[in-house]
Amino acid sequence: MRWTAARGSVAFFLAALAGAARLPAQSDWLQFDFDARHSGVNPAEGLVTAANVASLGVIFDVTLPAVADGAPAYLSGVSTAGGLRDLLLVTTKDGRLIALDALTGAIVWSRQPATGPGITTSSPAIDPNRQFVYSYGLDGRVHKYSVGDGSEVSGGGWPEVATLKPSVEKGSSALTIATVGDGSAVLFVANSGYLGDAGDYQGHITAIQLASGAQQVFNTQCSDQGTHFVQGGSPDCRNVRGAVWARPGVIYDAELDKIFIATGNGLFDAEQGGHDWGDSVLALHPDGTGAGGSPLDSYTPADFQFLDSHDVDLGSTAPALLPSPAPGLHPHLAVQGGKDSMLRLLNLDDLSGQGGPGHVGGELQLIGVPQGGEVRTQPAIWVNPADGSSWAFVANASGIAGLQLQVNNGTPGLVPRWTHNAGGSSPIVANGILFYAGGPGIQALNPLDGAVLWSDHTPSGLHWESPVVVNGRLYVTDEAAHLIAYAPTTGQPRPCKADATTLCLLKGRFAVGVTWNNQYNGTAGSGHAVQSTDSSGFFYFTDPANDELIVKMLPFGNGFKFFYGQLTDLHFTITVTDSVTGKSKQYQNTAGNCGAIDESAVTATRTQQTVAGPATGRCIADAHTLCLLHASLAVKVAWQNQFNGTAGTGLAFRLSDETGRFSFTDPSDVELVLKALDFGGHIKFFYGTLSDLGYVITVTKIATGEVKTYTNPPGTYCGGIDNNAF
Repeated sequence: MRWTAARGSVAFFLAALAGAARLPAQSDWLQFDFDARHSGVNPAEGLVTAANVASLGVIFDVTLPAVADGAPAYLSGVSTAGGLRDLLLVTTKDGRLIALDALTGAIVWSRQPATGPGITTSSPAIDPNRQFVYSYGLDGRVHKYSVGDGSEVSGGGWPEVATLKPSVEKGSSALTIATVGDGSAVLFVANSGYLGDAGDYQGHITAIQLASGAQQVFNTQCSDQGTHFVQGGSPDCRNVRGAVWARPGVIYDAELDKIFIATGNGLFDAEQGGHDWGDSVLALHPDGTGAGGSPLDSYTPADFQFLDSHDVDLGSTAPALLPSPAPGLHPHLAVQGGKDSMLRLLNLDDLSGQGGPGHVGGELQLIGVPQGGEVRTQPAIWVNPADGSSWAFVANASGIAGLQLQVNNGTPGLVPRWTHNAGGSSPIVANGILFYAGGPGIQALNPLDGAVLWSDHTPSGLHWESPVVVNGRLYVTDEAAHLIAYAPTTGQPRPCKADATTLCLLKGRFAVGVTWNNQYNGTAGSGHAVQSTDSSGFFYFTDPANDELIVKMLPFGNGFKFFYGQLTDLHFTITVTDSVTGKSKQYQNTAGNCGAIDESAVTATRTQQTVAGPATGRCIADAHTLCLLHASLAVKVAWQNQFNGTAGTGLAFRLSDETGRFSFTDPSDVELVLKALDFGGHIKFFYGTLSDLGYVITVTKIATGEVKTYTNPPGTYCGGIDNNAF
């Protein structure tokens, strides 16, 4: 949403107005399918609605360095070197973790800890403390990075080993983070093999305690060995496969305080007392342990041998937790798909119905996928707020289906309600709207009947890529290495787009415009925008050489300050719009034509910049000297920072023959703007400030040697006009 500030009459000083608008409460999307149960539902979304979803339009479409074959994570209000930003984080197939500005798609930082030996289709996960993000590397390790700058954390176990055989074991699934029953945060990593099931690989998960870095391994083959296996050595397991490769990898059920995984093809011998768990659903403690070298509980289809011999993995998807409409009888349910085109309703309190692990059969319901076809995606699970009913949305290459959970005579069952024949990847639900991406691009459906509410064909081919919807925007990656963002074009503001009268500041977050009227001759109009830096710019009214206003926006803590300075005494109104909050503010002439600083959000120490001393003889411009009016005037600035005791000379930047600006320490941070106008018999000198530091401006008329100085005491926010400078 945006925050807009209106303009007031443009006077002559450039006084600094710091308009700091606090970020509103926003939601985050911290991992694949939103939460640790991977429901696929964002319960906080309220900006994309049934009323505006049909107006969704592309707000950016950027090309990544490589394909991100998963889903982004999203973190709002991150402090970065470029200010406060909302970030999208994606893991690419070549092992990069990329942080992008969620408003513009610009890359903020990128890390690639290894370039081989394989690929990954994993998705990142963000720490509940919002300080760190975790990503799977091609070296078989999980890496921990600071969210603001991507600096990697090492030591204390990091980067954490997920496999010692990265050439044959792949991180296919998304990372999962759960805050478990004892209050600790645990990161789960799932490993499988590469396409074709080649090599000496064993499916397994690694549970990592985020507080200590301690980890626990559970192997789906040789589960009595809780360690990472090595290739061609010891420890190892003679059996292979049993991949954990479903999109979410690990599912956490907070009510049971257990995790659940599903395994792919491989040996199953647990019913004979073995420790091999191919084509099964397994329950574990949230620290990754089972009991006695086995899981806590298990479900294995009675036809497990057929599944294995025909390469129709049960674990192509993970159990999707279904809130039960009959909690007294079956309070904890899940639906399990598979490559065999079947859906199984499972009782999570007793997976096989026979008490404990190692049994076969026992599902509560077994039905065909309504649209047909293998299920390699993760269902979304939604509770209809109108009646409390639970729904499962299952997408695959054949289409998507909506199934409602009902209870008849105490027995729960899934009832197909609708199908839609456009195939796709893992769906999500936001604000009562079902979204999914696939062959036709991306679509929004009514979850109750499958009616298409909106569609777009911009995405170019999809594999595992799935969308996220958060804070009024929809994001999705595609197989052409694009990251595409959408927002409603009606009902809410969109990111700033610069034009002749609009200035875009801070990576397009803020849109600034000006209207003016001349009280002396009755003319009026819109100011013409001239970008200076990412944080500042100018406006002129009629003459491109005659700047009338200077504006600046700077991030301070969790908010922003807006500064404006006047080089005019005409009436004006400045309007500033924030694309995040949707709010607008307006500013007009101040008493004395000083401009202003709006600093209502936070108090922060200013950064200064060094500027120049005056010239002698004919004006010769240098780094610290500004020459105006055909080099007849030399302007220099000396400054001091009352907050930290530093001082220096200003850095000069010429804008036109009549105008220029000064920075103090950072060339991109405009502190002063100045203007000199020749009115025949006399020269007027204008200066506007975007700073409350102390400074002295020295202006020398070269022809006569006359000198004028203009002093701004520390803490003052006012420029000035000298109608008779020379």
